[in-house]
Amino acid sequence: MSLESLENHIATNKHLPGVPSAIEVENNGLHLGQMQITTIEKVEENTLYIIQLNKKLEAQNMVIEKLVK
Repeated sequence: MSLESLENHIATNKHLPGVPSAIEVENNGLHLGQMQITTIEKVEENTLYIIQLNKKLEAQNMVIEKLVK
């Protein structure tokens, strides 16, 4: 999922995709094992987003260095 799609999902649904809403947890309870799996998935997704953003930042820094010279 792109960051833009993720942002739109959060704005619309008020929670991360794949994570139950507060109302769902209140009504159905929290399945701790499943929530731990979901949390690990979200950490992995965030790590991939960070890597992607870092690559973009490095490319921008190279362009800036060329422009400064």
